[in-house]
Amino acid sequence: MNKELSIPGSSKLIDLIFYGNYFYGICAVALSIEANLQQRIPLNNFFYFFLVFIGAVLVYTYPYVRRSIGESADKRTNWYSRNYNFVFASQLSFTIILCLSFVWVTWKHNEIFYEMTIEQWIILLIFPVVAALYYGNKIILRKYSLRNIGWLKPFVIGFTWAGVVTVYPALAYSLFNKIEYQLSWVTALLFLKNLMFVAVLCIMFDIKDYAADYISRLKTFVVDFGLRKTIFTILFPLSVIGLLSFLYYAISHDFSVMKVILNLVPFILLFSVARSLRRRRSILYYLTVVDGLMLIKAICGIIAISFFD
Repeated sequence: MNKELSIPGSSKLIDLIFYGNYFYGICAVALSIEANLQQRIPLNNFFYFFLVFIGAVLVYTYPYVRRSIGESADKRTNWYSRNYNFVFASQLSFTIILCLSFVWVTWKHNEIFYEMTIEQWIILLIFPVVAALYYGNKIILRKYSLRNIGWLKPFVIGFTWAGVVTVYPALAYSLFNKIEYQLSWVTALLFLKNLMFVAVLCIMFDIKDYAADYISRLKTFVVDFGLRKTIFTILFPLSVIGLLSFLYYAISHDFSVMKVILNLVPFILLFSVARSLRRRRSILYYLTVVDGLMLIKAICGIIAISFFD
């Protein structure tokens, strides 16, 4: 076995799933299924969820696909350095699959694109455009990117995630089944809940990057307010906003007690994990525990809507 495929202290499979960003793909699929069910929309086919999976992995891995020399204090950076050829090959494969899929869909369902309204085109394009602005482009946009605006960064990521896992499942189903699509109040509430949930997780990640952001003068919430104020005056209030949006939706739709409790679990864990970040945590803690809250949220939502409707 090649010893370079693992980092001491963690298994090869864990390294691959979390450092390789495959866990983000799993979370994106799970949250998309949750959104389908919560919006009372039948699930999209396997092909759709497969594209969501590889799209999430592709986007999150993009910044790390580069050769580096020497060891780093960051275990994730070391993993990418040691597995550069594998990562490059997988990124290339995923890119080819997405491109071929786009060509196939365009050829097989070309009438869909002719029949789409301006509103549908805006909804379809706004999220990838915002994602592109987040990373920036040295040629077209020179060195401008939204990720350099520290306080805005979490909400840009939250906005993109919420769009992909909340709006896209409904839009895709309506387009491919020739059903009229309109943004509903339910979708808007779920969108806000997911946006706030993911934004809070991103602010938690900024706690991990405090030292580097401080040196580079990136004005994140943690750099501006400090750790304690960020947790109690930023993380908690944003979590409450997401929680209240769910409670309003739950009350207006007469959710059962068990259904409400299951959907509250992720928010309770969110508060608990936020408090745990007062101590220094490893990168793997953030990737498994902090980001793991997305998967827990999706699982709780799926169980609640499937068994306690």
